Amino acid sequence: MKTKVFTTVIAASLATTAVADGVVNLYSSRHYDTDERLYSDFEEATGITINRIEGKADELIARIKAEGANSPADVLITVDTSRLERAKDAGVLQSIDSKILEERIPANLQDSDNQWFGFSQRARIVFYDKADVTNPPATYMDLAKPEYKGMVCHRSSSNVYSQTLLSAIIENHGEEEARKWAEGIVANFARDPQGGDTDQLRGLISGECDVSIANTYYFARALRKDVKGLSADIEKIGVVFPAQDAEGAHMNLSGAGVAANAPNRENAIKFLEYLASDQAQQYFSGGNDEFPAVPGVSKSESVAKLGEFKADDVDLSKVAKNVPTAQKIFNEVGWE
Repeated sequence: MKTKVFTTVIAASLATTAVADGVVNLYSSRHYDTDERLYSDFEEATGITINRIEGKADELIARIKAEGANSPADVLITVDTSRLERAKDAGVLQSIDSKILEERIPANLQDSDNQWFGFSQRARIVFYDKADVTNPPATYMDLAKPEYKGMVCHRSSSNVYSQTLLSAIIENHGEEEARKWAEGIVANFARDPQGGDTDQLRGLISGECDVSIANTYYFARALRKDVKGLSADIEKIGVVFPAQDAEGAHMNLSGAGVAANAPNRENAIKFLEYLASDQAQQYFSGGNDEFPAVPGVSKSESVAKLGEFKADDVDLSKVAKNVPTAQKIFNEVGWE
């Protein structure tokens, strides 16, 4: 009942602008064709036109900063908590007040100063070769045990997913334990860090890797449609949601914030509120195999196939602040 009330509030809020002319200028580093439906539905519901500039997150942050007070940017939308925090630190976002966002988005999935909000999630979990691994790691910390020497594949330390995972380990276990973990992972590498998440999964199929870490949506996508070098043999891969008796599975976040000098501030807030609606949340899940950020919203079939699990509810705003320490640890232990 509560969800229905909130959805009605959002619909009523959007309806008040349906007759109003206006635009919202979106700077986005999300490069997913399925997001087009999000934008077109928002435009239809509100009469507000979305103008979109796409690019890499760091480039967009630098562009907004360089444009200064004259920046046309209204909203920055990007992937991963570390990039959202980077935007905040660069001074390109602003705090906003929205009752809808506060009610819809859990506190641990939003910035402590309301400069950014998470709208979709991916769990970063353990995958393994069923044929070769009879005792898969049950926790992230297990991955550093000597028994997995020469078996583990992971992305490079320059990748934001790597940085945020280590940042979460710092927050949950402390800096000393996080350093020991990183040292153990480096000692257990089956190969030098390389490629993206899909490559970590393909490594399990090829036999180059026995255990990998990747985001769930890469695996769910291969369940939903054909992914070369993965889907045909996906049954060979086992899945572990780590730390189910401890902190829970680490969650990556895709989120957005209102730009510091947004010329269309109210339209920007309405866009963020739309992203928190049931309709938009279902698009994130159905179109890109992500977990909704709003509790109680139904998941797509491919995401639901992954099963239920305990998610780490650590404050991601705090996690993001650990990224510099995480990068320092990576450098010290020789994680390329």
